[in-house]
Amino acid sequence: MQIEENQNALNKCASLVEHIEDQMNKMSKGQKAIARYILSNYEQAAYMTAAKIGEEVGVSESTVVRFTMELGYEGYPHFQKLLQEELKVKLTYVQRLNASKRFSNDSQVLREIILADVDRLKSTYEYVDDEAFSKVVNTILSSKRIFIMGLRSSSPLSSFLHYYLTLLFDDVRHIHTNSSNEVFEQILPIAPGDVLIGISFPRYSNRTIQSMQYARQRGASVVAITDKPDTPLSKHADIALYASSDMASFVDSLVAPLSVINALIVALGIHKREHIEQTFEALENLWDEYKVYDKGNDRINELPV
Repeated sequence: MQIEENQNALNKCASLVEHIEDQMNKMSKGQKAIARYILSNYEQAAYMTAAKIGEEVGVSESTVVRFTMELGYEGYPHFQKLLQEELKVKLTYVQRLNASKRFSNDSQVLREIILADVDRLKSTYEYVDDEAFSKVVNTILSSKRIFIMGLRSSSPLSSFLHYYLTLLFDDVRHIHTNSSNEVFEQILPIAPGDVLIGISFPRYSNRTIQSMQYARQRGASVVAITDKPDTPLSKHADIALYASSDMASFVDSLVAPLSVINALIVALGIHKREHIEQTFEALENLWDEYKVYDKGNDRINELPV
């Protein structure tokens, strides 16, 4: 009965932290100790095992697991995942930096970050939507002009996508400034028949969201590349592609989003094969003429025997 009441309370709360605070007066002494520890150290607690939290508080692992279930969660992994999701959106960069205190040495950083990225790729793969992906490809192929927008930490993703799409299409525009006025000036000409690709991950860029909203009002197609369906970007998009993203200390992990963007570029390239062959043939001749790339083999052949 108590668990069912807590599940109902959970559904009404805006956040996991608020739910813990609301239930504090109903908790046992041990549960209150767990709750206080999580509320005081949530940046680190989000990445700690149930056993580790129990060790810090002075209770058993099973007590921590029961604590999360009595709050209405399916278990500790469910609770931990939701806490991590909440922190992605709400933590400041200083708080994110504090979360990195869980790493004890450089080697642990390297191994845990790589393993975490592998998990994000697996998660992204499991939730691939083939129909949505094909729809995005066809939308871009049929558009007159392509506008690409990804600000702040998403800027490298938009730059990467822009670089390759300029090899495939004649009119590709990259909205990449930090000035809000200049952003809106660049998006102003968008019209029916065009497409805006908006890229953003937690914390979501308001300028990107506003530009997507404007593009939709103007009758353009809008594509979102973000982390999950219930984001502000998804709300203003006609189609969305999702990739798992998480914070790795004060930086965002963009491995899975980049993989999805790679797939999008390759799929578009297959459809534009004739165009891209002509483009690369011309570019290769130009690169050779101006020695754009270092030809290591030539230097090796020049070495004395």
